[in-house]
Amino acid sequence: MERGNNQEYAITAEKLTKTFGAFTAVDQISFTVSRGEIFGFLGANGAGKTTAMRMLCGLSKPSSGSASVAGYDVSHQPEAIKKNIGYMSQKFSLYEDLTVMENITFYAGIYGLSNQEIRDKSASLLQELKMEHEKKKLVKSLPLGWKQKLSFSIAIIHAPKVVFLDEPTGGVDPLTRREFWEMIYASARKGTTIFVTTHYMDEAEYCDRVSIMVDGSIAALGTPSALKQQFSAPTMNDVFLQLARNATRQAD
Repeated sequence: MERGNNQEYAITAEKLTKTFGAFTAVDQISFTVSRGEIFGFLGANGAGKTTAMRMLCGLSKPSSGSASVAGYDVSHQPEAIKKNIGYMSQKFSLYEDLTVMENITFYAGIYGLSNQEIRDKSASLLQELKMEHEKKKLVKSLPLGWKQKLSFSIAIIHAPKVVFLDEPTGGVDPLTRREFWEMIYASARKGTTIFVTTHYMDEAEYCDRVSIMVDGSIAALGTPSALKQQFSAPTMNDVFLQLARNATRQAD
């Protein structure tokens, strides 16, 4: 996968911190993500990655520090952020008792697309997913892999500048995971920034850069090849294990 060297930052964080009473969930993390970059955000349970993602999505206000997403400040412009990002949860988020087409129409309407845009983008989406014959089927009748690919396509139907993917391939088979990542690559080539969490360490290899959080702080940040060299590890799983074994927290 090759993309341009556009260094416009889609995400910035500077000493971003979140505390809950005396507990510091996210401790002064700093990083940048370029436009069109696939950025892996990894960490064991309790590392603070979910709390950090919630701040970046405009769902939780930082205790201190600063961050911007798609050019908007997370502390002062959370609603603007929500309009300019896509989000896909690790738990399937579409309505299972609605049809494929009803889900597409519903979410496209929430994202503010016009009726004509909804018609055009729905047709294109169904064709790309090869789901034209499934558009009247209830979502709950679809295989999990199809659900996940549909969910991702709907998350980017409004052409967001940044899309957050929270463990998007959990539970799907290896072939479907690879197909899902081909969709991620295609979106990134069009300039969409991908911010993804995953517990599959082989997927970390697919990212342009990877951040690994341990106990609320960023313990490592770099390209997969650089991190493997830095930690003298043959795989990203070995890198992760070296760092995660020092973690003291048990829950995020």
